Amino acid sequence: MKNKTAKQFKNGLIDQNPVLVLMLGICPALATSSTVADAAGMSIAVIAVLLFSNIIISAIRKLISPNIRVPVFIVVISGLVGSVDYLMRAYTPSLSDSLGIFIPLIVTNCIVLARVEAFASKNTVGSSVIDGLAMGIGFASALLLLAAIRELLSSGRLMNIQVLPQAFPGIHIIARPAGGFLILGFIVAAMQAFRRKGGSA
Repeated sequence: MKNKTAKQFKNGLIDQNPVLVLMLGICPALATSSTVADAAGMSIAVIAVLLFSNIIISAIRKLISPNIRVPVFIVVISGLVGSVDYLMRAYTPSLSDSLGIFIPLIVTNCIVLARVEAFASKNTVGSSVIDGLAMGIGFASALLLLAAIRELLSSGRLMNIQVLPQAFPGIHIIARPAGGFLILGFIVAAMQAFRRKGGSA
């Protein structure tokens, strides 16, 4: 059991990292990674939706007709996304405003639907919980790394803390989508090099 759990987490973080290996969820990853605060908010939202959608679908998987499985998945996911959106608006309105449309768009995030279809609909609740957490943490790790690099290079600061010297002018293009693509490309290349050297063995 421990080996299986460890393998699931390794898949989420390295072997099947949703962003860095499977290249899923690139649009929200780039759009919400200009600052660490935004990336953290998006990460929490995606982890919550992944976890609870996996739990619900796994629990009712034997009751779902194969002919209507995708509509059922989307209804469950959209209900969870709506709940997360309302909670964020109520308790973190500034973060909700900052993330904007990208919270409701989690409904169409291929990471969530892919895990529900490929894993939760075929496995037990316990395994689906681990899968949801593992993939969610994998997404969050990629997003937070990307955001930290972009925020640091574009402003010299992290979470409003000055890290680089005040004289650092900031590479402002890094805060823009083109800069996000560039940094993501470097991170993906580093991940591939790490895996080729035996990181996924």
